[in-house]
Amino acid sequence: MSQNVELKTFDLFNPTSEHAMIRETLQSFTSSEVEPQAHEYDRTERFNLPLFRKLGELGLLGITVPEEYGGAGQDALAAAIVHEELSYSDPGCCLAYLAHSMLMVNNLAVNGSEEQKKKYLPKVCSGEWVGAMAMSEPNIGTDVMGMETTAKKDGDSWVINGRKMWITNGTLDEDGTAADLVLVYAKTGEKNGRAQISTFLVEKFHPGYQVGQKIRDKLGMRASNTAELVFDNCRVPASALIGHEGDSMLHMMRNLEIERLTLAAMAIGIARRSIDIMTRYANERAAFGKPLASFGQIQRYIADSYAEYRAAKTYVYETARKMDLNREGNRMDSDGVKLVATTMAKNVADRGIQVLGGYGYVGEYVVERLWRDAKLLEIGGGTLEAHQKNITRDLCKNPSLLT
Repeated sequence: MSQNVELKTFDLFNPTSEHAMIRETLQSFTSSEVEPQAHEYDRTERFNLPLFRKLGELGLLGITVPEEYGGAGQDALAAAIVHEELSYSDPGCCLAYLAHSMLMVNNLAVNGSEEQKKKYLPKVCSGEWVGAMAMSEPNIGTDVMGMETTAKKDGDSWVINGRKMWITNGTLDEDGTAADLVLVYAKTGEKNGRAQISTFLVEKFHPGYQVGQKIRDKLGMRASNTAELVFDNCRVPASALIGHEGDSMLHMMRNLEIERLTLAAMAIGIARRSIDIMTRYANERAAFGKPLASFGQIQRYIADSYAEYRAAKTYVYETARKMDLNREGNRMDSDGVKLVATTMAKNVADRGIQVLGGYGYVGEYVVERLWRDAKLLEIGGGTLEAHQKNITRDLCKNPSLLT
């Protein structure tokens, strides 16, 4: 006996009409606003602040922040969509967005006090203020517990001393203007022989806080400003402390998952654009009287790229669908998606250059910029080696995670 069954389709990449609308909005915005400026700002190593503020007008700078604080109240999957679509056009611009909206704004929304959220979130969600997060130091990267920046209590204030390095949005212009609000990690003592790391909100007018040097001549991500930050007896009020002394490891772990997920989503955007470019070129360019797309080696570049891209994209969006922004719970897969997607994007962009030949080696055809930008994704937000260590450790502790 036959029975008619109506099957409901599920779109992993746009599971709701709201997600689909966000993607459509971003695609329109990147086409009209982001793409026309991408080449220029990459070549001149400048951050397009007016463009960045337009993201605030669209309600995207606080994409994961509750609406009561001026945010969009969206989930991790919506954040992945924004990062994929911006990186399809301009990964450098997207990195500045990630540093603001994920590293600082989402971190504050999840870990801050009610007073801190009410004071700062409306300003950073609207784009009135630009934010950054400062963790890495000149001598300290992955080894967070070894950081040398300190904060000491002095009456009703904290006094911060140290230097931070490689800080995205650390400066907003060529004059060294500091970010309006920086989330700073600093050592506040030791407990049981282990460093206590605490989190502070530093405003640009707090005395003793200044921009050191802007990092120039980067391989990629040139449209996002990177700088050294200097804290020389920087005095902040007691209310600048997020949570309690020693809470920073909790703050980091809560925020690392969304950071790594969105970096992986950036890789998806880079790969998608690279495949688009190489496929169009291979179909239009002829050699020996035939389109390039008719040659087996070119077919291999395109087909392998597409399959790897789709596999990584599925992993990224499935991880995003399961992610709870308010608690740590899926660290292994947030490491996993970044481990897989970032190298995939670099390899796909590399194939794009190979397919285009000499044209792929110049800026007009975009893939060389995408290739340069992709490399940072294997380093920032945790190196490939750190992800490999974390995943191996977790699997050895709990082999059932495989099922």
